[in-house]
Amino acid sequence: MTDMSELQISLIAIGFVVVLGVVFFNWMQQRRYRRGAEEAFARKHEDILLKTKADASVADDERVEPQLGKELLRELQGEPGGGPEPVEITEPDLNVTSVAAIPDGSSVTSAGSATSADSTISAGLIASANSTTSISSATSHEQTPASHVHVVDAVDYIANIRAKTFIADAELAEVLQRKFDFSKPVRWLGQRTVESSWEEITIETLGKGGYISLRGCLQLADRAGPVSEVSLSEFQDMVQNFATRVNAVADCPNARQAYAQALSLDQFCAEVDVMIGINIISRDNSVFTGAKIQVLAEASGFKLGANGVFSSRDENNALLFSLNNHESSPFLPDSMRTVTTHGITFLLDVPRVANGENIFDEMMHLAGIFSDTLGGIMVDDNHMPLSDSGIGKIRQQLSAIQSMMLARRIPAGGEIALRLFA
Repeated sequence: MTDMSELQISLIAIGFVVVLGVVFFNWMQQRRYRRGAEEAFARKHEDILLKTKADASVADDERVEPQLGKELLRELQGEPGGGPEPVEITEPDLNVTSVAAIPDGSSVTSAGSATSADSTISAGLIASANSTTSISSATSHEQTPASHVHVVDAVDYIANIRAKTFIADAELAEVLQRKFDFSKPVRWLGQRTVESSWEEITIETLGKGGYISLRGCLQLADRAGPVSEVSLSEFQDMVQNFATRVNAVADCPNARQAYAQALSLDQFCAEVDVMIGINIISRDNSVFTGAKIQVLAEASGFKLGANGVFSSRDENNALLFSLNNHESSPFLPDSMRTVTTHGITFLLDVPRVANGENIFDEMMHLAGIFSDTLGGIMVDDNHMPLSDSGIGKIRQQLSAIQSMMLARRIPAGGEIALRLFA
């Protein structure tokens, strides 16, 4: 019995030593990874999003870049014929009374023919995805203050209601409660007097005085496809019935014409709804450890969300690009220290990002750093190495997409684009 007790004590002691050894080893590995990441990012590179026009005149060789991956970024930025000049993407001027969509010459498809599938330019391959578009409605409208959600007849079906007396809050609350009944986002704007500015109305803002003019704005499309003709007709009927009930006059665009606009908008958006994916896979079927990926990601400014994706955001918290597990399982915060993977993927959502070429360059630069530090290789969807010429083609395609959006007065990364590609 005594011998057995001594044996148990010995085993416990040995086990304790082994546990301490494992903990110490993991600590040393984590420290080594973190030291390597800090060295890689020791010299901060210029934040292209905060770059001023004065800064733009500074020569490229004066830029301070991270030590790893400089060659890749230099090749992307300095290679002759590497792509068109960057296009300045700005929010369209909404001071006009009506915004007419630019005809794209495409035929109107039958109801239900539009598809809804996210597309990806993954390492040189471009495919269009889900869509949404519209021609301007016949009814013009006044300028909406910039402090409120933009509603323009290029992307919204806008019904105007005018009353001679204030519309009661109780009546208005009824239509506000139906804003989710039409499959697409609905916004209500109100004007308290003829001279006052338009303001967005919600259930929470009621009770501050009545409105004499209203606008019901039904979005014509989103990533799920165009609004249906049935939903347009139901929305139109609701507006007209409401106007009759409150002794007001409703001015509603033709629902059939609006549906044709929605199909056109959807078709256009399908052409530009693209994601760029850059894959980094391990060499010789080895694995990347979650601990090392997390250290690199955090050192380069990524934040791991509850959805299992690392996000890189600007100072306004707008998403620039993301870092995902190339395998099916997400990067969950609780399991990052123990997870392993054969690859990672950088993703850029083209229509939701302004200054896309600059953001793409920054993403490619970080991808080069990750590839070098992890000992991986950048590949396309067929696991073929990604060449500089392939990267250049992706950049040109990105520039073409964002130029198309700017010509359509739906600049990438602008408020209208964020609504359409939500």
